Amino acid sequence: MTFRIAVGGIHTECSTSSPVLMKPEDFRVLRGGELLSADYFSFLGNADIRPLLHARAVPGGPLARETYEGFKAEFLALLEAALPIDGLYLAMHGAMNVEGMDDAEGDWISAARAVVGPDILVAASYDLHGNVTQRIIDQLDIFAAYRTAPHIDVRETMVRAWSMLGKALQTGTRPGVAWAPVPVLLPGERTSTEDEPAKSLYDALSRHDAAPGIWDANLMVGYVWADEPRGTACAVVTGTDKAAAEAAAAEIAMSYWNAREAFRFGPVTGPLADMLEIAEQATTRPVVLADSGDNPTGGGVGDRADVLNALVERDVQGAVIGGITDRPAVEACFAAGEGATLSLTIGGALDPASPSATVSATVVRLDDPAGPEERQAVVAVSGITVILAARRRPYHRIADFTRHGIDPKDVRLLVVKSGYLSPELAPIARPNLMALTDGVINQDIERLPNMRRQRPSFPFVRDFDFVAAPRSSARWA
Repeated sequence: MTFRIAVGGIHTECSTSSPVLMKPEDFRVLRGGELLSADYFSFLGNADIRPLLHARAVPGGPLARETYEGFKAEFLALLEAALPIDGLYLAMHGAMNVEGMDDAEGDWISAARAVVGPDILVAASYDLHGNVTQRIIDQLDIFAAYRTAPHIDVRETMVRAWSMLGKALQTGTRPGVAWAPVPVLLPGERTSTEDEPAKSLYDALSRHDAAPGIWDANLMVGYVWADEPRGTACAVVTGTDKAAAEAAAAEIAMSYWNAREAFRFGPVTGPLADMLEIAEQATTRPVVLADSGDNPTGGGVGDRADVLNALVERDVQGAVIGGITDRPAVEACFAAGEGATLSLTIGGALDPASPSATVSATVVRLDDPAGPEERQAVVAVSGITVILAARRRPYHRIADFTRHGIDPKDVRLLVVKSGYLSPELAPIARPNLMALTDGVINQDIERLPNMRRQRPSFPFVRDFDFVAAPRSSARWA
């Protein structure tokens, strides 16, 4: 029997400290046939697929309310038109924030449930840095989340959710979801699955998967840079045995709670000045320095020039910065042309609080792959190569540099706006340094605005007791 399954969702994470609201143009939107032909969804098969809308954006500030409502209305209209269906698969992130809304994914998933009704199976895949609520759990039958950070199992996670949905439909089994919140909220840079204790905690999830009545076990770190009530770590378990799922969720939750004091930054980490001192003394290359407070993939604005200013002040030669978002600066470079030297203000184009640098810059290379919003410019500033981008984006792949004729492996000092390094950059780092820089995703989380998060919550409060209290979906009678 061929089952009709609708597919769609919305995927981003949002720092509530960022003043830069997300608009429709910030999203890559797949609709209908575009979704079916996208490599991101190429695993879909063995079903009559009803493609809806999937919107994905580089993390940033909150979504403008009208942006969210526009995407939601279009998604729901497509879902309504796709009926009748046997199942719905939602590819989500889990850390979206919308103006005036505390639980945006809860709103989206609840609205989808209202359209499909109570009898249709709904599965969701999440980033492990997503936030979960009882409202979300109450709408779902199946849940799967990434188990790696840096995220190298995105496709595998989506396949897990999709396969569980197919299994449930083919066997006539109705799984359920249980969860256990944990009052711990740490940044991803302290909880990388490549480092202990997270490595062992995530390795243990497969043991729970193998237990009778359990289909899929998950540990959610949550998203710390959104000051909202739902921010929390949690365990989420999909299964067919309610008691077993709740017991597994409680055990996973307590394992995270008991390890809370052991989490540390993986790379060598410290203030920018200290990291630059280490970089200057290094005899190996490339030294890769992460500008952690302005990381676009964590919700940072990406337009701060404080590291550039520090490099100029120290007269560091041979460094490459990839990259700084500044569309006016890119446009000025295009107007001047390759080879031109001009006075250029770099940084602060999006967030007025971001520091800028006024420099003499020589235009080395102009890149215009797809119109003004996608333009990049490479400039030389006092012996430093800076890649400027018109659009907010990360520079976490080798190809982000080689397209400009830069081989990262040959660079003395490579600066990227990142937290933990990407799977492509980490292996080449000699050494890997992370600077505790300022920005809207500052790693000094204990000093973040903390008006609306749950209390008590570690590490904002350190001395309190906790015992996991697992809860099941309201759908799991």
